[in-house]
Amino acid sequence: MGRSTVRLSDDEIALVRESSLLVGRTLAEVARAIGPGVRTGDLDRLAEQFIRDHGAVPGFKGLYGCPSTLLISVNEQVVHGLPGDRVLRDGDIASIDCGVLMNAFYGDSAYTFMVGEVAEPVKQLLQVTRECLQLGIDQAVANNRTGDIGYAIQHHAESNGYGVVRELVGHGVGRKLHEPPEVPNYGRRGQGARLHEGMVIAIEPMINMGVKEVVQHDDGWTISTRDAKPSAHFEHTVAVRSGQAEVLSTFSYIEDVLKARHMALA
Repeated sequence: MGRSTVRLSDDEIALVRESSLLVGRTLAEVARAIGPGVRTGDLDRLAEQFIRDHGAVPGFKGLYGCPSTLLISVNEQVVHGLPGDRVLRDGDIASIDCGVLMNAFYGDSAYTFMVGEVAEPVKQLLQVTRECLQLGIDQAVANNRTGDIGYAIQHHAESNGYGVVRELVGHGVGRKLHEPPEVPNYGRRGQGARLHEGMVIAIEPMINMGVKEVVQHDDGWTISTRDAKPSAHFEHTVAVRSGQAEVLSTFSYIEDVLKARHMALA
């Protein structure tokens, strides 16, 4: 990404927020449906219909030739898993990444779902990855650098014995889904692109239970861990501000649904 970074006005950031909140609502619809026995392709169709019903278009479908609305990555799959006939099973985890284009601006977010009863070590991986995301967001303030975000994520993940994916990174978000700067999940404090008020970035730690290395499948999309151990992925779209970052996407819609489902089963 050799282009210069983009800074958005408050009105433009408000439009990114609208798109990002629709992503959260879409993933909440997925949360209502996800479970053992569900096909990933059915979740994809549900998401596309929901987005279109709300006056937006899927942000991923057709971009770079992507055939789907969602990217659904199960267990050892890190990111870019293509939905299809795969049936989710009890104990799986599924990273679901979604983008929306509405009012000329993109929103982007991802959430790793637990399917049925998940093993405790995998739950811990998800918890630490969520913590990595928050630690990265805490560094997304004006005059910091992308290396400050990457360092915070990498240090926390590696302190817990996990691998941090190098080949895939966060990015700017705006009128294009992928704007500069790149936002790696590793790095050194004080290095990388400088962050300025009004920049909007997607922070998305991809954390592996085992080694950091990944492999690409023959489909040209799906990325998996080299050692076939599980990977987790959480993503928020964030506006850089002075003092404290402004999170434009949300997990609250998703977690309200998951909490209600849990209470109904209790």
